[in-house]
Amino acid sequence: MAKKEMKKEASKKEVKKETEMQKIRKLDDATILNNIENLKKELFNLRFQSAVGKLENTDRIKKAKKAIARMKTVLNERAHANN
Repeated sequence: MAKKEMKKEASKKEVKKETEMQKIRKLDDATILNNIENLKKELFNLRFQSAVGKLENTDRIKKAKKAIARMKTVLNERAHANN
């Protein structure tokens, strides 16, 4: 019974990632690049706060990195699809 519950939880997580990727894929390239730039600035600030010791939620660094990676993945997919 625990295996069934684990499969359900895993499928919920997969669906969430798909919807995030779908949202990103709906955006145009300029918007994605702008979002990446903003996330990089946010990541810099989070790293600075972490070094100083003022960052309370360290998970934000991980989320920012993953969001940047997702957006770059979409841009790479589009670049390779055009070739």
